[in-house]
Amino acid sequence: MNNDYLKDVYKDFFGEEKSLVTEEINASETGIDIDNLLIEEESKDLLKKIMSYMEKYHKKEEERYLNFHLLVQSDNKELLDQLEKITKKMCSDNSYTENNNSIKISFYDIENIDDFQKKLASNSIIVLKDIKGIDLKDEPFKKRLFHALEEEINKHKLFILEGVKEDIDHFFEYDSLLREKAFPFSIIGTDPDVQDLYQEILGIIHKDIKTEDELSVKILDYISETYEKREVDYPTYRDQLCRHILINGDVPTLETEKTIDEIFEKLNELVGLEKVKKTLHELVDYMTLRKKSEDLKLNNVNLHMVFLGNPGTGKTTVARLISEILYNLKYTKQNKLIEVSSKDLVAEYVGQTAPKTMGVVERALGGVLFIDEAYALASIGNQNSYNDEAIATLIKAMEDYRDELVVIFAGYTKEMQAFLDSNSGIVSRIGYTLEFADYTEDELVKIFEGMMKKAGFIVEEEAYEEVRKIIRDNKDTKNFGNARFIRNVYEKTIIKHASNTKDKKQKKILKTITKKDICCENM
Repeated sequence: MNNDYLKDVYKDFFGEEKSLVTEEINASETGIDIDNLLIEEESKDLLKKIMSYMEKYHKKEEERYLNFHLLVQSDNKELLDQLEKITKKMCSDNSYTENNNSIKISFYDIENIDDFQKKLASNSIIVLKDIKGIDLKDEPFKKRLFHALEEEINKHKLFILEGVKEDIDHFFEYDSLLREKAFPFSIIGTDPDVQDLYQEILGIIHKDIKTEDELSVKILDYISETYEKREVDYPTYRDQLCRHILINGDVPTLETEKTIDEIFEKLNELVGLEKVKKTLHELVDYMTLRKKSEDLKLNNVNLHMVFLGNPGTGKTTVARLISEILYNLKYTKQNKLIEVSSKDLVAEYVGQTAPKTMGVVERALGGVLFIDEAYALASIGNQNSYNDEAIATLIKAMEDYRDELVVIFAGYTKEMQAFLDSNSGIVSRIGYTLEFADYTEDELVKIFEGMMKKAGFIVEEEAYEEVRKIIRDNKDTKNFGNARFIRNVYEKTIIKHASNTKDKKQKKILKTITKKDICCENM
């Protein structure tokens, strides 16, 4: 068939002035569900147009036979199977191919061209997969293989070539004309978003395990953190995660090692904390310069720190990032953050505090020791020899293990200042003091927005206004938790939303947070 003629035919097929599909084609009318396929909207429209054309050709409303060979760009095996079944049914229902015989051929398995030609000749719906296998063939074999394809491509058949875009493009480097002549139609796969995957996983595991509210939130957090970074196709990711949850009753532990750029990307994503970010950027720049220029006489860096700020201002989060930064720069031997409070250091009886404190220090060697609410170690107003003993042990350890340990003291600004003023031994060993300011109302709303977006939710404006109202009502209360408070609102809102939508199935409703979902009960 003349290629120019084909171009005109396909131009008519795709023409803007004359659409071949005038009404919606849905599963209930045809038994074929296209709208729920994980493919781009344009690909859905294309399949509907192909289906419509086949029906019209079958009814003799169209006279010209068009070859609808498909390039399917996806590595989702479930989607590929669905598309194969749909195209087979479309062809079968409309007697569009020579026969209804179908075959799936892997390029890795093609060893004999004559056998390959026989398979092409005896089947009318031909799925070609594993196209990277073409690279294992020599040039004469490739030439004969493409010739075999060209002989069958214009008959009343339907070819489906499966693979990711890079592999498909590479495949046609050997014969670009074949692509132009025979494969003008592309079906481009997509993956479900975070919310769709979350709902699917809950639906799978609820048959075998009761998903308590806490586990449901952990599952959503894990998917939000890892889904876009996965190295496997979506069904494999889903199945591996479901299997782990069903076996362990919990989500997998997240990997913590990252590049310095990834760590700073995480730091820069944090809302607010501009002074903290600036200090850490400058510190890393100095450490990097010192590492690259050993001939310069630069002072060693004292990295023991004090974090000052109210609850939920990001102190623990930044401490974890610092642990990753120091490990990345090889300042510490392990990416390890040991989080403790005064009760983990101070014993109840004479002679036990020093060994208990040293036990914690030894656990933290090679990494970072983070002492939260460190002001509780102070003996201000009530002379407590046990607390003094813990501090004395820490001071000695900070000196003795200066190259093996970084200590971070953290706590409320006022109480920590009194604690530091009471002990010059600690102050003299602190290299950096970072102040974590309370978040503003706008910053807290932005934190809430970031959590919801990461989890794949759409939040209505009225819902945001309700969050602002809750923040204003609580911000000046004692021990307001800043981001910790917002995290609680986020979690309770998800749980309330799940309850509000338990009888709903529409994806838009499941993904949309409304004013009535916003919840701060029992906080």
